Amino acid sequence: MNILFLSTWFPYPLDNGSRIRTFYLSQALATHHELTIVAFNPEARNSDNHVATQQRTGMRVVPVADDPFRYANLPTLVKYLSPIPVTLWPSRAMEKTVERLISNSRWDAFVAFQSPVARYARRVAAPVHIFDLDAALSHTMYQHFKAQTSPPARIRAWLSWQKAQQREASLVKGFDICTIASTHELNHLQHLIGSTGAKAVVIPNGVDCAHNHPNHRPKIPGRLVFNGSLAYQANHDAMRFFLSQIYPIMQATSHELTVTITGSTKGVTLASLALDNSVHLTGFVDDVRIPVAEAEVCVVPLRQGGGTRLKILEAMALGTPVVATSKGAEGLEVAPGKHLLVADDPATFARYTLDLLADPALRDRLAINARRLVEERYDWQIIGRRFVDLVEGAVERSRKEQR
Repeated sequence: MNILFLSTWFPYPLDNGSRIRTFYLSQALATHHELTIVAFNPEARNSDNHVATQQRTGMRVVPVADDPFRYANLPTLVKYLSPIPVTLWPSRAMEKTVERLISNSRWDAFVAFQSPVARYARRVAAPVHIFDLDAALSHTMYQHFKAQTSPPARIRAWLSWQKAQQREASLVKGFDICTIASTHELNHLQHLIGSTGAKAVVIPNGVDCAHNHPNHRPKIPGRLVFNGSLAYQANHDAMRFFLSQIYPIMQATSHELTVTITGSTKGVTLASLALDNSVHLTGFVDDVRIPVAEAEVCVVPLRQGGGTRLKILEAMALGTPVVATSKGAEGLEVAPGKHLLVADDPATFARYTLDLLADPALRDRLAINARRLVEERYDWQIIGRRFVDLVEGAVERSRKEQR
């Protein structure tokens, strides 16, 4: 099959959840079929990532020198008056690239990854159109609306949620299959689809178990890790919550604690974080496995956001036990007490984390169970094969209907 895959995110480097999902799902398709991936890449003039992606996957990569999030910093009034979220505004560069590709080739399937590229589906004449929402933008906007407390903020968040929901409901109409990363968001996706006839399917996020494996690096006593960039608002809120309300409770009991927070802090406001000498911000790291594997506990105190947490799956694959909020573990088929510990209030979260630090046997039991879980259910090899089967099955059914 000849597949055209449009992505909001360039699939390399693998430095955030969206890139990781893009990379592994597109790689799975490219292993079995001819695949061309067209992806936004604001740094397209730097060809290193372009070359690395082609070398690692064998797929044809077409970078588009534009940024779908370039309007995110527009004045609030402009965003407020826009009839659709500014992240869904059209890109002329992407339009021209798609037009060129569809005029020169015949496509058996079209895949759109995330809402900013779904608008281009109607231009592509293919028997099957698939829309991977990953985490639905409208669901994320709804979560943001619920988190607001002041009336002006609630009004702005409500309007943003309504615009996103109306736009995504319009976008899904052009697709045969819509996929989502979390079982928790499946009902929301089915509501968006309504009576359009599109099929809603969960394709979960995963982890590369061969690349992320317990290497028995020496654990650093008292070391906690949060493996998520503070540039993502939900991660920033999680660390603000942890450092201001959870960590002080723990420090009152133990003075041998340290916290490592991975990911770039470029453009991030750190003033609202209760940082002290025991908290280390790594900035961007080439290999996040090292700080995660060295920690005794991975903390995931998320209160916002959608989708599923690759940071939890990474820690589980690496043999680092996890303490998470219910929101942090949302969408994962995990059993609290068997695969990880779950707590939502600061006192319980602090107590569970301290219990893990003090109990090597409990850490080992959770780590073993969690590693087995990701091997059986969340390995990208398994998930990628499921996605390939979904696309192949849809194309085969379409061909039979046309005979």
